[in-house]
Amino acid sequence: MVDIKVSGRKTTVTGAMREYVQEKIGDALKVFDISPMTCDVVLRVEKNRSNPEHSVCEVTVHVRESVVRVVESEPDMYAAIDKAADKVTRQLRKYKTKVVDRRHRAEGLGGQPQDAANLSELIDARDEADDDLLVREKFVELTPMSEQEALVQTDLIGHDFYVFTNSQSGDINVIYRRKNGGYGIIKPKYEEANE
Repeated sequence: MVDIKVSGRKTTVTGAMREYVQEKIGDALKVFDISPMTCDVVLRVEKNRSNPEHSVCEVTVHVRESVVRVVESEPDMYAAIDKAADKVTRQLRKYKTKVVDRRHRAEGLGGQPQDAANLSELIDARDEADDDLLVREKFVELTPMSEQEALVQTDLIGHDFYVFTNSQSGDINVIYRRKNGGYGIIKPKYEEANE
């Protein structure tokens, strides 16, 4: 069974809440029973009068060397936990399908099955602070991968962007979710040296 660490931010985690998280998120993790897998759940309450959905459940699942991250909010904490558990189930099924498909493609080509892409650190741009202050610094291990693999990782961690090393060019690229739908990619442009 997966060890689920439950913590609270701006709220007290009661024994009943802790048991509910263990039950709901534990059931969601059974979709992809694999080792090593760890899970961190953060329950928090946002103090914002304009947002009626102030109870937030953040779930971060470390599966082998990948990360699945879900953030859901509802007016009630138990409803937020339910919603997050459902989304974790969907994300893990999606991840499992990608891993199985990749393994079948690799075996079909005569190569060895590839492990999931490496994500040791995440960039979390959702801090509660002033917009003009640098309030957090994160370091990311840049793993060489294709643009398609980076798209999968963007979906899995639930962020609007993902920084990676492009395995074809060797350059650092950023995949980002566009407001009008779809994804974009940012690539470096090098000036040609004048001879």
